[in-house]
Amino acid sequence: MRLATLLLSATVLTAPLALSGSPWGAALAQSSPAAPPAATPAQPPTPAPNAAPAPVAATPESFAPLARRLLPSVVNIQTSQTMQARGGRPDAPEMPQAPPGSPFEELFRDFFERNRPPGGGNARPGQPPRRQQSQGSGFIIDASGIIVTNNHVIDGADEINVVLQDNTTLKAELVGVDPRTDLAVLRVKSEKPLPVVPFGDSDHAEVGDWVLAIGNPLGFGGSVTSGIVSARGRNINAGPYDDFIQTDAAINRGNSGGPLFNVRGEVIGINTAIVSPSGGSIGIGFAIPSNLAKNVVAQLRDGGRVRRGWVGVNIQQVTDEIAESLGLQGGTRGALVARAQEDGPAAKAGIQNGDVILRFNNQDVREMRNLPRIVAETPVGTKAPVTVWRGGREHQLEITVLELPNEPQQASAPAATPSRPGAVVELSGLGLKVASISAETKERFSLRDDARGVVVTEVTPGSNAAERGIAAGDMIVEVQQNRVSNPQEVQEQLTRLRRQNRPSALMLIENGQGQRFVPLRIAPERGNSPG
Repeated sequence: MRLATLLLSATVLTAPLALSGSPWGAALAQSSPAAPPAATPAQPPTPAPNAAPAPVAATPESFAPLARRLLPSVVNIQTSQTMQARGGRPDAPEMPQAPPGSPFEELFRDFFERNRPPGGGNARPGQPPRRQQSQGSGFIIDASGIIVTNNHVIDGADEINVVLQDNTTLKAELVGVDPRTDLAVLRVKSEKPLPVVPFGDSDHAEVGDWVLAIGNPLGFGGSVTSGIVSARGRNINAGPYDDFIQTDAAINRGNSGGPLFNVRGEVIGINTAIVSPSGGSIGIGFAIPSNLAKNVVAQLRDGGRVRRGWVGVNIQQVTDEIAESLGLQGGTRGALVARAQEDGPAAKAGIQNGDVILRFNNQDVREMRNLPRIVAETPVGTKAPVTVWRGGREHQLEITVLELPNEPQQASAPAATPSRPGAVVELSGLGLKVASISAETKERFSLRDDARGVVVTEVTPGSNAAERGIAAGDMIVEVQQNRVSNPQEVQEQLTRLRRQNRPSALMLIENGQGQRFVPLRIAPERGNSPG
């Protein structure tokens, strides 16, 4: 799996551009070919009678006027922090600095890691702490000196400086950060009003729209690149609110925190990460959409922190099989509640395990990952209407949204159902063997004292259960949203589903990582005919 790379530039390229062996020098030293002579423009064909008018091209002849207007509002951000001396032999040299993403960076790292003594050794006697410098980008949103950037650009910094386009350096004060969205707000003091850029509406950005990225890639401040919106709503597993704009505008390390503009000069994204095997741009960059950033930035600016809505549910994606098991109309939509946290807002409002949340606060939940963002953006204290799917029909509820705790609360398990010791039972057609929870099974599988349900003792290799990741020691808590406490109750639920000709059984599985719903295909019991 390719991982997105944050765009913080840890070093500044200081070698001559034409340096032999430099991957940038060779490329930058090439001369541009002479422009061919202008050709006589061809006459456009005569339109046919009653033909529809041709679409008007939106491609600007040049981005120069737009770039001239926007460049003064984009800043370079320079940070430094004190690093403790790395351990090593007393005579061990310091690791040389190489441009991020260059072949030498990996070569030097591999060499020094191989030659480091076991355990890292001790620092050289008398060696002082060293200062590490990094660079990123940002943009001014208020003439008084309010600047937006990425949290990872300034994270851990002892000192933050902002460099304007005219090379004026201003010391920056950290106003607030939000690690969940990787955003930060800075403040600088200037003797004169600073040029600003406005936020635009990222929801109106369409795939194929022209965009400009401006920033400080590899220390080359004031760099402008162009491209298009390649995709919308990208999830790169960077956080719970992933909704990135993907672009092919060239962005590299050091572009972090810089703006992504539309052709009207509005900020529709904050450049944050790239996918690249080498560390350099391959045309796959990601920007935080402005509509997600605006509310976060406003809260950081006004109060130094972000208050988010919270309802206390653990959710998972609705798959085709889960939708079929629940009789959900309209396909795979909504967010399946794996657990409504005890005493949380959702549980108090009547949300139950196995409900599918279809709408929240009058917004459709198209898929699971939409719900965390919708809830987070709902003002704390709001009484939000909620539509859930349960028992084959929709139900209308109302939830009072509370503030998201600093540390996510874990749902506590209720008291364990008294166990019924007995022999291992095979669930025919599922590839599972199960047993009641008892003192013996608790010890054998290291189960909690308050474990509940039916414990899986064996999984047939290659079975549907094995493919779904069920393992020995997992617990079956529910079958088709009905609580089970012994193997006989599981068998009864499976028999009922077979009589209804249901193709699968929806099981709530619990283990050390939490709870999740797993749909398992129901094969006919051995000895029974398929009909």
